[in-house]
Amino acid sequence: MRPVIGITGNYQAENNSFCLKDYYVTSISDAGGIAVILPCTADGGLIEDYLSICQGLLFSGGGDLDPVYWGEFPEQDLGEIEPLRDGFELSLARKAFLSHKAVLGICRGCQVLNVAMGGSLVQDINGLMSHGQKAPRSYPIHDIFIEQNSQLHSIMSSERIRVNSFHHQAVKELGRGLSITAMAADGTVEAIESREHPFYVGVQWHPECLRDEFSACLFAALTAASQIYPHF
Repeated sequence: MRPVIGITGNYQAENNSFCLKDYYVTSISDAGGIAVILPCTADGGLIEDYLSICQGLLFSGGGDLDPVYWGEFPEQDLGEIEPLRDGFELSLARKAFLSHKAVLGICRGCQVLNVAMGGSLVQDINGLMSHGQKAPRSYPIHDIFIEQNSQLHSIMSSERIRVNSFHHQAVKELGRGLSITAMAADGTVEAIESREHPFYVGVQWHPECLRDEFSACLFAALTAASQIYPHF
């Protein structure tokens, strides 16, 4: 049976709606998984139920994280936050880590994985290199450089790939047991992974919008890891 991959979505409080871009569902389906959208909740019991039916998890992109979670005040350029989603995803990420579920975080999701392990974020990247491209989402805009001795390198079989970019926050201080596995030319963290977990991987770009071999390999790796570690 194909593994069930739970995908976190956004919550829009102003119109009481849950939402998720179809790119994520398509990417999981194409990689051989069964995509299930997980609505945000503050119910700890329901989060446990989510974990019981999912062999893997995909933390999707979205808005900013509340800096209260790493002990900072909000800066002027902090974007919109959604408290329900923040609390839900951080709790789900911690529980997934402890249960050894396969986990992939994309953009905001990468940041969630870091903060869930006690790390912090740059609230607003301020440098010469733009990380909010003015180009189609399917267009790779800049290179990233991948650490050779990393899980990500094993997945991609490359030390340098080109990615798209739609973010203004990024990993600052690493969470417990995490390693930086890819960076942009300006030093922005582009990927992280756990040294203590079979598959706890975060990427700062949006592979669900790219149709290249590297993106396909990443989602295939999540699906494969979900099949290997379904019952921890």
